[in-house]
Amino acid sequence: MRKGAWLINAARGDLVDEIALGEALDRGHLAGAALDVFPEEPYRGKLLDNPKVILTPHQATLTKETRSAMEIKATQNALRFIKQALAISK
Repeated sequence: MRKGAWLINAARGDLVDEIALGEALDRGHLAGAALDVFPEEPYRGKLLDNPKVILTPHQATLTKETRSAMEIKATQNALRFIKQALAISK
């Protein structure tokens, strides 16, 4: 990443090497980081005390609407898979 950039991870906690991130922040290569996903939750790592890091809890399914939409989409995907599998086996 370019010097002075911010790292933002809202995808998966394991995508970021916490030790390398801490070193990049300490050396001043990165200006900061914002994370809402962690390898283990609740997060208890060294980045908690780093003033250049913003940590928030991951809330992808916080609302009823979001959770419901995720469940409907998963069901639709499962049904589509079953229909395709049945069509192939004929």
